[in-house]
Amino acid sequence: MGRVRAQAGEVVPVISSIPTRRKVVFLTIDDGWEQDPGFVRLVRDRAVPITVFAMRDAVEARGVPDPGAAGGRYVGAGKWSYFRELRDLGVPVEAHTLTHPNLWNLGSRAQRKEICGSAGVVAREIGRRPVLFRPPFGNYTGTTLRAAKSCGLPAVLLWTATVQPGGKISYQTPDKRLHPGDILLLHFRAHLARDFEILLDKIERRGFELGNLEAYLRAAGVRLPAPPGGVGGNQPVG
Repeated sequence: MGRVRAQAGEVVPVISSIPTRRKVVFLTIDDGWEQDPGFVRLVRDRAVPITVFAMRDAVEARGVPDPGAAGGRYVGAGKWSYFRELRDLGVPVEAHTLTHPNLWNLGSRAQRKEICGSAGVVAREIGRRPVLFRPPFGNYTGTTLRAAKSCGLPAVLLWTATVQPGGKISYQTPDKRLHPGDILLLHFRAHLARDFEILLDKIERRGFELGNLEAYLRAAGVRLPAPPGGVGGNQPVG
């Protein structure tokens, strides 16, 4: 298994995939505009290892929702209890800003407010301080990385493919295929449980398994705090 290191000029590593030869991929889910209860049951029943990046305004139903979320309506949002249910299944809840801004457009003070504020809200509501940060739209600057480090977030996580409604995978690689170590991005949207089952079937048919992201990050040399117990915590890595 390869090592993850910060590149020249980076104060924390920016990670889009995990360096491994094993046919394993990692599932991450962002925001929280729509909270499908069937998805929690699916994670529990199938013991699916996932990592979620909660954005305060989405979870708490503040402001104007993402137009892509059920046509601009909140569905089930407005509470953190949904994410506490996932936490109780061993799902790490990580930081994804307070208001989902494009960080390219913000100065140092505003970025720190978004990033540190998000980490603080998650720590208060979930009872565990996040250890990863995902910038909205995947947009970040050197200021973002310095802010993440100062907020106690030792790594910034991006992705290599996105999952669209219906479980369709949209690849960022020219060959349009899954690769060992890919990180997939989903969103909390309507019918997530249905789409997720379609996705799981695709991944299995292509000969891949799901990995526990934090376990693999630690094995790759990323310095994260000790893991809580939960889904996929004992999964071997390589």
